[in-house]
Amino acid sequence: MSELHIGCQTFTWEMLGKAWTGGPDDLVRAIAAGGYSGIEITDTMIGDYAGKPGAFARTLTDAGLSLVSFAFGSSSGFTLPDRLAPDLDTARRWVDFAAHFPGALVSMGSATVVSSGARADKFEVAAECYNRAAEIGRAAGVAVAVHPSSHHNTLLFTREDYDALFVRLDPEVGWVPDTGHILRGGQRMDDTLAAFRDRIRYVHLKDVDAKGIWAMLGAGACDVRGVIETVRDAPRFNGWIVVEEESDAAGQDPAAAVRANRETLRALGY
Repeated sequence: MSELHIGCQTFTWEMLGKAWTGGPDDLVRAIAAGGYSGIEITDTMIGDYAGKPGAFARTLTDAGLSLVSFAFGSSSGFTLPDRLAPDLDTARRWVDFAAHFPGALVSMGSATVVSSGARADKFEVAAECYNRAAEIGRAAGVAVAVHPSSHHNTLLFTREDYDALFVRLDPEVGWVPDTGHILRGGQRMDDTLAAFRDRIRYVHLKDVDAKGIWAMLGAGACDVRGVIETVRDAPRFNGWIVVEEESDAAGQDPAAAVRANRETLRALGY
């Protein structure tokens, strides 16, 4: 059974859009102050550290944080054949960045539908992109994982969608199960986690209510303890539970929301 570590994802601030005027140092301080031991940051939020992994490593060390993962997406949705080469160039850039942080992964965002055409063809393109990105990661000693989403135009919403993608993926391609997105897709949490347990690398933990509306952790339909205890036995789970908050409360005060979520986990014994 894996020892648990609790991290925080920076999308809680990223979703504010132009209303967020801070930088990565502000995120690091807020997440450390919130009681977390790790951070997952995105290409949108890394700022001036994008070309300075050494400097970012020192900033994290000073704050007592580890880099859990570097997450990125693409306007191609990873489903456009003519964008495969630039998407892989981007993957290589962030794999090289993550390689400076022992144990850090690269998380690739959800395949999305950005053009007309058969869905089956889009699964094929997405799988090729994820598989080749994982090859790039393997050469650098960095694991690459897929993070499905329930947001607009996602290709990865239902259990059938997950099946269609994962059957096309090489075994080394990891998965970041996101509890909120799984629930919003109408999936049975225990069934989905069990079906793809061998791919689980770490977990995005967040909550939604019965209508699929984002809720503060513990205030919705997610069986938080059940999820954590289930994934702890997955063979390649690295121990990181990364909390991500997208509720209206987070939009009003992200730092307070992530602090509250950390307290929720502490109250559960994590």
